[in-house]
Formats: sequence, C-alpha cells, structure tokens
Amino acid sequence: MEFQHMPLTGANYTDEDIKKLIKEFDVQFVKLQFVDINGQVKNLAIPSEHIDRILNNDIMLDGSSIKGFRNIETSDMFFYPDKNTFQLIPWQEKNGRNSARLICDIYNADGTPFEGCPRCNLKRLMEEAQNLGFSMNIGPEAEFFLFEKDGKTVTTITHDKGGYYDMGPDDLGEAVRSDIVSTLQEMGFDIEASHHEVSDGQHEIDFKYSDILTTADNVVTFRVAVKAIADKYGLHATFMPKPVYGINGSGMHCNISLFKDGTNAFFDENAEYQLSDIAKYSIGGMLKHIKSMTAILNPTVNSYKRIVPGFEAPVYMAWSLANRSALLRVPAKRGISTRVELRSPDPSCNPYLAFATILAACLDGVRNKIEPPKPVEANIYKLSEKDRKKLKIESLPGSLKEALGYMQNSLIAQKALGPHILDEFVTSKEIEWDDFRTYVSQWEIDKYLSKY
Repeated sequence: MEFQHMPLTGANYTDEDIKKLIKEFDVQFVKLQFVDINGQVKNLAIPSEHIDRILNNDIMLDGSSIKGFRNIETSDMFFYPDKNTFQLIPWQEKNGRNSARLICDIYNADGTPFEGCPRCNLKRLMEEAQNLGFSMNIGPEAEFFLFEKDGKTVTTITHDKGGYYDMGPDDLGEAVRSDIVSTLQEMGFDIEASHHEVSDGQHEIDFKYSDILTTADNVVTFRVAVKAIADKYGLHATFMPKPVYGINGSGMHCNISLFKDGTNAFFDENAEYQLSDIAKYSIGGMLKHIKSMTAILNPTVNSYKRIVPGFEAPVYMAWSLANRSALLRVPAKRGISTRVELRSPDPSCNPYLAFATILAACLDGVRNKIEPPKPVEANIYKLSEKDRKKLKIESLPGSLKEALGYMQNSLIAQKALGPHILDEFVTSKEIEWDDFRTYVSQWEIDKYLSKY
C-alpha cells in the first residue's frame, strides 16, 4: 500500500481530512504519541470511532505515571494532537487494516500547555526566537548499531563486520537499511543518504533538515521506525551511544542554522570565512555554554564512554572550518546551506530538550555578541596537554555526574528547560548516576575478585 501522498508534516490537515483518511485506509486505531522527559516515546491507542473526542482534545492522561510529569495530586492532563502529524504506521498494517499516529502536546486540565512537556517547552523557545526574528533549522545524523538476537534475548554480537561506506557482502545491513529507508519515505521523510558506518554493525541514515520542531518529531519517529524494521529481520537496533568497548560509538551530529526573513542568517558573502556575525555569535554562545548543555545532549552514563579520545567523538571545546577533531565544524557549503555542525550530541538524547538547549545557547550568543576564539585547524587529538592549554582548549565533561554539576547552576539550562523540566531531569539523572556508582560490574569482578 502506498502512503506517499500523506506527508509527515506541513500537510495542514483539517478534521475532515483526517476523518476521510481514516475511512479511506481503514484505520482501526489512532495512537496518541508523546515523549517523557527522557525522550522515550509513549502512546495511547484509541479506536478510530472516537476520532471526534481525539480532535476535540477530550482524551485524558494520568501524568503521575509518566517520568518527569505530575504528582498524584495534580495528575489529570490532556492530549492535544498536532493534526499535521497524522500519519499511517506502515509496519503495523495487518490484513488491510491500519493504525495511525498523532504526535501530541500535553496540556494541563485548565487548558494551558504543561510546562513539563518537552514538545511544549521547545515551542516556547521557538516563540522566543521568533520574537527576535529568527527560526532555527537542524539536520541530524543519527547513528545506530544492529545486533543479533539469541531467541528473544538481545546480544552485542554485531550483525556484520563491515566498515565505513562498505558494500555487500561485507555490509550485511544493506537490506535492512533499504527497508528502513523505504518505510521512512512512505512516511514522508526526505532521505538524503544511508550507509555503513565505521564500526562493525554500525549504520547511518540521514534525512533532510527542517525546523527544529519538525526535526525533533522526525527523530523520535526515526528511532521507532528503525527499531521496528530491524525487529522484522530478527535484529535489535540500538541508539545506545557506546554499546561495544574498543570501537567507535554512535553520535548524532547536528547541522545547525538560523534563518531570518527567509534567508540563512549564518551566511555573509563579504565576511571572513563568509560567516556572518550571527553565525560567529552562535558559535560563541554554544562554546560558552556547552559544558552546561552536555547533560542534555549526552544524557546517559554510557554517553561519556563515547566521548573519549581516539574514537572520532569530540572531546575538546574548539571550532574549525573543516577539522573533524573540533567540537564545532563549519562544512564547506555556503549560501543557503551555510551551517555549523555540533558533533557532541548522541542519539540517546531527548531531541526536544536538546534542540531547545542549542537554540537557547545560540540566541544568548547573538543577544550578547559573544565572540568565539580563533578556529583551530590542527588535529586537536594529537596536541599535547600543554599545547591545548596554550590555545585555551578545554575538555567536555568526562562523566554524567560532572555534566550535571555544570547544568544545575546554569542560567542557560534554566532558560532552555524551565524550572520543572530542569529539576525533574537533574533528579532523575542523579538517581541514574548513583545506581551506576554503586553497581558492582563484571569488570570489577574480573579485576579484583581473585587478586584480593
């Protein structure tokens, strides 16, 4: 069945359009999707006969059962679906009957946006940018691994031994990636490229940039689709940043640009490097605030096992025009394609929170005209500690605990997330860190049990 006439976003669907599509495609269930504070996709399946209640925002949610939402005393909340996100779910078609989804904002019982809803929070930041005349586009590059299963048990045995840009038969993931791409295209994604990545069993599929709300929606849809299609092949897809010791982990590089009056505000044909002051101030803002942003961009204990020297992940706080050892890189294209690539985020992040934080840092740079240091074109990985100190190149936080310390006292984190999300996020991650800190790992057993 072809769904290509149903774009992922920007469809401007009316209530009648949605009802017509439900009838045309024999939609049995409409799934109301949202994310919790950690970016995990949640959904409530409603029989399509109740579409009027869905479209009238009459479906309720118990917020006390969702990570980072409400306590039991104030738990009544409501789904407010974004009608333009109505989409069939291709992998759930069965016997000609379909399921569809609507991505939702979460609202309080009094009809106001819930301050703890990551999607509502991102909209708040977008409105602030709009008041300054700006909109932000982001193009993400999310990497993932395919692992074999032993029955229903997930292993860390990679599906293949392919390398960067390899072809079959070394790249055993070609068929899986092809199916993922076809599925995403059915859902309206504009796929730009797909390929095998550097590590065994590691893959990347790139889709076109868009405004940050659409891109955040796309990232969560992408992660669900990749896992669902991999499962059809008896494989497990994971966006865990560093699932295998000793090889490269998975990142989610973010290509960032600000637009103003329909033109790319990062481009200035007559400026140094053809980068506008807006671009430079945005770089300055991100470099200034990156330490306090890192817990959002790299939100798991495991994230910091990727951000180490020697595995192509950024460790050092610098920017460059081409140098991939820098945290921020400006790809060669100019004009409307002028952008800055932030290389530290990983695909375990909540994209709504990550993009809100990136936008807040860039706007702070623009408002306060934060000048970045000179670009560094040397391979920073090969610089001595003395040379890095001379160039004033600092390192990213080395653990979730360190990153949370920077974040807690950060004005930019408070501005980007608001007090509710910031408090809930920090509390949740402190518990995660303490669980990790006190857990006795197999490494410790192997290292110490016999010796002592």
